[in-house]
Amino acid sequence: MTTTSKAEMKKITGTSALPWEEHAFCDAVLEHSDQLYHIAYSYLRNRNDALEAVQETTCRAWIKRGTLKEPRAFKSWIIRILIYVCIDEQRRRKKSVPTPEEAMGERSVEDSGSRLEMMWAVEQVKPKYRHVLLLKYYNDMTLTEIAELLKKPEGTIKTWQHKGLKQLRTIMKNRGEWNEQ
Repeated sequence: MTTTSKAEMKKITGTSALPWEEHAFCDAVLEHSDQLYHIAYSYLRNRNDALEAVQETTCRAWIKRGTLKEPRAFKSWIIRILIYVCIDEQRRRKKSVPTPEEAMGERSVEDSGSRLEMMWAVEQVKPKYRHVLLLKYYNDMTLTEIAELLKKPEGTIKTWQHKGLKQLRTIMKNRGEWNEQ
């Protein structure tokens, strides 16, 4: 049996990845796949879009894997990529006109009026505060994890959380007043 050099491997596969590198990458993605899906869903509110975002994230991460300097930072690195993918998708959605099926959205038995109202309210919060709220309350991440992920001091994340919650309370209060009129 002959061994294949990196150069030969690159020629054959179009990449310099060795089989064990591919396995390590796949294992790392699989280890975090549930959390990646939950984060994508919290941003996109649609199962298919969330799955596609995770797939796009995996593809981008594979292409950019050489930029990851510290393997222990893989989780925060790939979540950061996912957030950018989700933001790109949200921007794309704003530019397109939804079909009637998309406008109806994905309905769930558990979606009550108050849950839909809360999702609407969270979408009204400033983006930097919304990111913190989504990661903290929808994805159960700690403020320390969020600070590391967003590359901000923990104090800044606490401030953004506080301001985001304050905005959310104001939005919900005003929403209640609109409903009473």
